[in-house]
Amino acid sequence: MTLELHILGTSSARPTGKRQVSGSVVSCDEGIAVIDAGEGFQTRYALQRRRLKVHEKGTTLRASKVNVVCLTHGHLDHTWGLLPWMHTMALDKRAVPLLVLGPTSPDVFSALLDSNTIPEDAPNAELARQMRSWQSLGATSAELGYDVRWVLGDVKSDRWLELNAVTHPFELEQMPQPEGWKKCRIQPLVTRHTVPSCGWMIESRGSNGKFNRLKAAELKLTDAQKTHLSSGHNVTLDNGVTLQASEFRGKPRPASRMVISGDTAELSDGIKNLSEVDVLVHEATFLDEAQEWADTYLHSTSTGAARTALACSARHLVLTHFSARLKDESIPIQEAVDVAVDAELKVSSACDGDRVRIDEYGGVHHLTWHDDRWTS
Repeated sequence: MTLELHILGTSSARPTGKRQVSGSVVSCDEGIAVIDAGEGFQTRYALQRRRLKVHEKGTTLRASKVNVVCLTHGHLDHTWGLLPWMHTMALDKRAVPLLVLGPTSPDVFSALLDSNTIPEDAPNAELARQMRSWQSLGATSAELGYDVRWVLGDVKSDRWLELNAVTHPFELEQMPQPEGWKKCRIQPLVTRHTVPSCGWMIESRGSNGKFNRLKAAELKLTDAQKTHLSSGHNVTLDNGVTLQASEFRGKPRPASRMVISGDTAELSDGIKNLSEVDVLVHEATFLDEAQEWADTYLHSTSTGAARTALACSARHLVLTHFSARLKDESIPIQEAVDVAVDAELKVSSACDGDRVRIDEYGGVHHLTWHDDRWTS
């Protein structure tokens, strides 16, 4: 199972001449997950699709393959592009269901369940406010013409409710997974920010290597013998020769974990408590010299991102969500590398349009977009 992340925005609160605000797309064999959709998301998504059509024949990001949108929190640089894109998909006659997931606070969760209200003291960036607003502006299954599920979670308590436009909000037994996904799962991760927030992990299950049908045919094995070998059991032939099941399987395909942090202070519980993460895409809004700002606004520095990567045993750290003040991207890379100097951690910096791929055998590849092509 291959996981590929398309990073469509690497700026923090506001766009710059070279960087747009947050929005990413994760593609797997079973479908596509959108992680955040800041302003202008659909334009950037369309641009990436055109790039792939021209420079990567056979690779597509069709909107009809998008099964789920995972929002990390309610700040507009992460959400403001979702509603217009949903309306565009309606104009394009989308028929596939869409699941929208996001975090909320325990107080808002309880108020919605008890009285279908949002407490007055809830922050303006509370996702429940935005979802209700989007529904009032036509983001409902009835008006869009395709099924939409709006689901909010108190992530720390792992409680989830459905917020539709017709019925009173109701609690779910568990967070729903994208329709049709069996080999990949999405998991929310508790993070620390100024509003309810979470990161997201996309995890693919490992699998056995491909069964060598040609070798089995050459030996004229019966269907029963093939079944035994493919199930991992050795087979002894009539002539006494024992066939080893391992010799009929290709290289095993390992499980893969890709984590996108969203906005968070360093060493958030949901991320640092993980292990064996293949790729951690972590915000690095501030340089080390601005640690005080990072602490005040619950963002991370590049060194904080590196400390988080070391805590969860990440193999590859990708820095993103840079302040508009950043002029030289080599500086955060060097600061992160200095922290991880004695560890087997690869560090890279994201640019808009980059692709980060975990291949079927666990190899990690960061492809950087340069004007008219991707380079590794």
